Amino acid sequence: MTTRKERGISFGVLSITLIAMTIILLLALIKIYLSNRIYYESRQANLLERQAAALKEENALLRMRVEKLKYKIQITDTIFALDEDTSPDTEEERIRK
Repeated sequence: MTTRKERGISFGVLSITLIAMTIILLLALIKIYLSNRIYYESRQANLLERQAAALKEENALLRMRVEKLKYKIQITDTIFALDEDTSPDTEEERIRK
């Protein structure tokens, strides 16, 4: 009576190998998912940072324009005030002099 020796992979080794491969696959998928989420979130954050920087620059330009307009109005008001002071005398003022 000869006993037959089994050759190959036993069920226990096969099941451990499949479980290990499943765990590795799940971990890889989780890593890929998280990497993609981080990538897209960082893109969104960069977009918002660029927009914030552009708005700050636009704010600075608008403030400069407002200051220029304020200065222009002050100069214009001063010129009109000077013109009123140097306007020709009325008849009554000429007579009084």
